[in-house]
Amino acid sequence: MKGKNALMVLVPMLAVALLFGLSTAAVAADVKIGGIMDTTGATSDVGKDYAIGMEEAFKYINEQGGINGKMVKYTWFDYGYRIPEAITKYKLLKRLKSLVIMGWGTGDTEALSPTVNKDQIPYVSASYSAHLTDPKKSRYNLFFSSDYSTNARACLTAWFDKKWPKHPDYGKRKPRFACAYMFASPYCSAPIKAVKDHAQMLGFEIGEDQDVSLFALDTKSQIMALKKFEPDVCWHGNTTMSVSATIRDAYSLGLGADWIVNNWGMDENLPRLAGEAAKGVMGATPCAFYGQDYKNMDVVVATAKKYNPGIPQEKRLIRTIQAWGDALITWEALIRADKAGAMTGDGVMVKGFETLRNYDIGLGASPVTFTADDHRPTTGCLVQEWTGEKFVEVERVDLKERWPEKWAEAWLGW
Repeated sequence: MKGKNALMVLVPMLAVALLFGLSTAAVAADVKIGGIMDTTGATSDVGKDYAIGMEEAFKYINEQGGINGKMVKYTWFDYGYRIPEAITKYKLLKRLKSLVIMGWGTGDTEALSPTVNKDQIPYVSASYSAHLTDPKKSRYNLFFSSDYSTNARACLTAWFDKKWPKHPDYGKRKPRFACAYMFASPYCSAPIKAVKDHAQMLGFEIGEDQDVSLFALDTKSQIMALKKFEPDVCWHGNTTMSVSATIRDAYSLGLGADWIVNNWGMDENLPRLAGEAAKGVMGATPCAFYGQDYKNMDVVVATAKKYNPGIPQEKRLIRTIQAWGDALITWEALIRADKAGAMTGDGVMVKGFETLRNYDIGLGASPVTFTADDHRPTTGCLVQEWTGEKFVEVERVDLKERWPEKWAEAWLGW
């Protein structure tokens, strides 16, 4: 009797499933992807738009059929830029059987790297720390962008190529260089060794670093210290809010130096916050700004309008494009791994990510390549400048082309 009753319940359920094209197999076939984002913490000035863009990208991916017909189930959490909270959220996403995790900050990504490697979960982060690019140390860490050290080297090279020859003292003395960034932040300090090495290689005189908090609104004391050194160009490694404050104070106090900025300090909010002081600022842009005329930008903009019509287009940032960059390389890696029947963490790495060769995602990004020996996605970086009216390309610097031996033998992993 019990068996008959169970059958009577089961048959209607199966009929409903068939009617709506569902099955237990189809549900199980969902590809689970996790996310750890900062929408309330120290880097939320750039993190909010990134988190929105990531959600939009995965919705678009599902519209296109997902992973060979398997839908992406994307679950993300805000961690407030707190490393212990990131570790907690990672453990939760692991329990939820996430095949890939989209991460955020440098401190937490580097802290999680040994665990990620042990668990064999590809961790596609918004941290572009060069420390994560050596597979011998960080096998499961990935990102689409040029790394921070490449960014810094590229920006300094572009300034040296384009700006220094026009300086009144060109040919009379060495150019002077200094850095401003939050010393205690793993993100901000990640490329400092590399950019100073590059400055020394190019023949700069290097001044004393200035400690600028990610929360800084007043940086006059740091600017006054810089004035004693009289730099020609300064590197700023923070995010947009504190970069803007520093540039404003430098302008008002007459520092007279040019500024080159890491990618998380260079976005559409920079001229809004810094005003006239932003004119001439150059920065690393691993992809195009929101709405710029590049391949696939129309897809990003249309998806943003569809899923978040309440957010004005003029408020969207390059951070959305960066999110799409990480989502698109993940999509392609999963498609390849699935076709190879290798939908495990190691399978997605070997049959997915590490098969990408000059993979073009458009969006103004450099083509992406990963190998088993080198997870630096690109060999250079696009450097752009705010003219006072718009962002324009200064130079696309290819470090491998300029310094092939150093690229191959010296710069991996730092």
